[in-house]
Amino acid sequence: MPRGKPSKGKCACCGHEIAKNGVAKHLVACAQWKAAVTKAEHKKSGGETLYHLRVQAVGLPQFWLDVEMRGSATLQDLDGYLRAIWLECCGHMSQFSFGGWQGNEISKKRRIGDVLELGAELTHIYDFGTSSETLIKAIGQREGKPVTSHPITLLVRNVMPESKCIECHQPATWLCMECMCEDNVWGTLCEEHAKSHPHNNYGEPVPLVNSPRVGLCGYTGPAKPPY
Repeated sequence: MPRGKPSKGKCACCGHEIAKNGVAKHLVACAQWKAAVTKAEHKKSGGETLYHLRVQAVGLPQFWLDVEMRGSATLQDLDGYLRAIWLECCGHMSQFSFGGWQGNEISKKRRIGDVLELGAELTHIYDFGTSSETLIKAIGQREGKPVTSHPITLLVRNVMPESKCIECHQPATWLCMECMCEDNVWGTLCEEHAKSHPHNNYGEPVPLVNSPRVGLCGYTGPAKPPY
């Protein structure tokens, strides 16, 4: 997948588009986020350390997420979230480590609060054949009560990168696997040319979805938040 221009993200609370480097500033001012935090503080449940994580695909910086994760939640929770929103295709194995492929594997039973300090960066690898690598960095934290009952709350997600049809340069919504596998070409196609473009040996084109795993191991999504 070719690198795109620097992407913006969409706030999960208010829907505004914001620059990647402006997320923290936006959350301070976001009325909907502040209201959710205030409402959560009135719950009877106890508070804990909540981590603001920046999740970004290695080599594909246009795909990124900002999430808030409970310090008591485990790496297994994070693995499941990444699989649901970005990665899952065939039930491949995965691991967390500090230092990527050469680093020591970290048990998924570990709590994020026991593993990740502010500024530290984890690597998540999904599928050891056709691998997808993701970096997870703690860029902020707060003491308080989570805004949902889930271990992870989506804050901001990248806007779907734009793609152009290789035939007519109109907006593309499909990917030809034959172009990619046989010709090493990122063969994105519009609706019209997805029907007429030759792709006899690798089946029908796959839909473009908001995930860095598109085009790998037959991944087709759904690339949606799990909750």
